[in-house]
Amino acid sequence: MADVSKVFLALQAVEESKAVVAAIEKDNPATVIEYDAAMVKITTPGRLTIHAQTVSDLIGREWDTQELQIILITLSGNVDEDYDHFTLFWY
Repeated sequence: MADVSKVFLALQAVEESKAVVAAIEKDNPATVIEYDAAMVKITTPGRLTIHAQTVSDLIGREWDTQELQIILITLSGNVDEDYDHFTLFWY
């Protein structure tokens, strides 16, 4: 079996990141999360999707996927973003 490339996302370790990280864990069970002093490193084989509805449910208000830009440090993978999801993937 061929190795699956991993997508990577690094977020600032701030209050606003907590619900996003929780949503990632909920919707992407193969995700590995590493907490550092200033950032949260998120690695997933193949594809990672952040569903706006999952984040909205966790924070109790509507969440716009563009809010991710405020806490984003870096990413690795192709991006597919719409009003209801933010997806990183490799072809």
